[in-house]
Amino acid sequence: MVVQSKHFLNTAPSLVLDSLEGLCAINTQLALDPIHRVVYLADQDRSKVALLCGGGSGHEPSHSGFVAAVCGHIFASPSAGQVRRAVDLIDNKRGNYTGDVLNFGLAKEEYAARYPDKADRVKFVIEKTQGSIVGRRCCLVYKIAGALAQTGASVDEVYDIAQYVSSRLGTIGVGLDHCHVPGTAIPIHIWVRYELEIGLGIHNESGHQRSFVPFKNDGTDRVVLLVNNLGGLSELELGGVVAEVRRALDKSGIKNHAPAFWLFHGYLNMPGFSITMPPSPRRKRHGELQPLISFLSLLDDSINTPGWKWSSRSVPSHHLSFRPSRLQPTRRPGQPHSKPPDVDQFNSAIERACRALIIAEPEITRMDNIAGDGDCGLTLKDGATEDAMGGTSGALYSIFFSALAQALAKSSSSIATQEVWCTALEAALGRLYTYTRARPPSRTLVDPLTAFIGALSSGLAAAVKAAREAAEGTKDMEAKAGRSAYIDSTKLKAERVADPGAWGVKVVVEALAQ
Repeated sequence: MVVQSKHFLNTAPSLVLDSLEGLCAINTQLALDPIHRVVYLADQDRSKVALLCGGGSGHEPSHSGFVAAVCGHIFASPSAGQVRRAVDLIDNKRGNYTGDVLNFGLAKEEYAARYPDKADRVKFVIEKTQGSIVGRRCCLVYKIAGALAQTGASVDEVYDIAQYVSSRLGTIGVGLDHCHVPGTAIPIHIWVRYELEIGLGIHNESGHQRSFVPFKNDGTDRVVLLVNNLGGLSELELGGVVAEVRRALDKSGIKNHAPAFWLFHGYLNMPGFSITMPPSPRRKRHGELQPLISFLSLLDDSINTPGWKWSSRSVPSHHLSFRPSRLQPTRRPGQPHSKPPDVDQFNSAIERACRALIIAEPEITRMDNIAGDGDCGLTLKDGATEDAMGGTSGALYSIFFSALAQALAKSSSSIATQEVWCTALEAALGRLYTYTRARPPSRTLVDPLTAFIGALSSGLAAAVKAAREAAEGTKDMEAKAGRSAYIDSTKLKAERVADPGAWGVKVVVEALAQ
């Protein structure tokens, strides 16, 4: 993996404050104390318990919006002075709940010393520990505690449920590489291409092996699932992660009792994700604070917070299975058609062409990363391995082969001779021309395809040679159509990279002729 080393910023020291200003600019319910870097609700209901949380920056907007977030430098805890200022900003009649350890604890004690009559109105939750290792906070704690506070609950009730949820969280992080703090030197890694790290923390810490989540593993466990982006993963990949986690839960017999929350918390630029699963209470027992329905209702309660993504608020379906039906070719009774002289040989040639496309995929993808949008190799590979083929290439190939099938069906000959093939291919090319304006020379797949069809009357070897030369010729050609038309032609000529689609046609016809 290559660590992201370039960043958009004014200066490294000003990045945190600049980011917080931008966050408040697009979330107008938030206000900012720039001196102490505290983000808080501009319009607070001071008759209800207020939440105060925070920590090192680089995780925006995970904390912001849960009433107040105190932001330290990147990955560094805020000072006790910042926390005290935050407590003053959210001071109310009902009390405050706070999080973090040293500096938040110091701020709590100093606040109690300064205002003895308010000492019992500030509650401090220490994150769940594992042996001597400090555990990890989670926005699920903020969400549930905050939702309860909005009901008018007392500070003790909010504190109790925060402790309850915090004590039952289990999180594991997975990363393809470490994140990079803007303004610092690029870290030196020993990770190789196919390595990843399981159990890493959000500040590049190594993971731990033990878990403090009290799973029974008897088929009765119920969980709430949270899948979180560590900052550098695409939502396309996150969707695949969610699906795979659901399959793993189904296989283990653990039921996902609430929606799979899928959040984006920033975490700088780490290419990875984390999974959090707090077991949800199933019934009200002595000492257990909330029945299941109340627990889930607090989780589902609507919220206007940047870091909390939309969810469906419905219990997910389990064991989803989709079996795509294969389209079977149909033929009308008595419909004439031409067959190749040797059907087995013909089928072998088609299979050979498909294998050749699969092998050529990395090289065609490399070409398309320079001359297009990077998907041509994978699209052609899909066409060689799947029932359907997408993209522009898929549409062009499908039109061409459909027209070719029609032309062969209209032939009066029962055997597909070279003459029959020439006539049918010319008809298919003519039909393709009605759907694309590309004409040779265009720097598209039309170039080698037209060359192949035009030379086929002279024999298969001559046709393959013509297609090869046409594909090679695209290296020095001005693009008149296709994706390459959007690329700087001087760059393409300097790179001397062939058109990916044209190269795909070359690969196919060479394999057919072997």
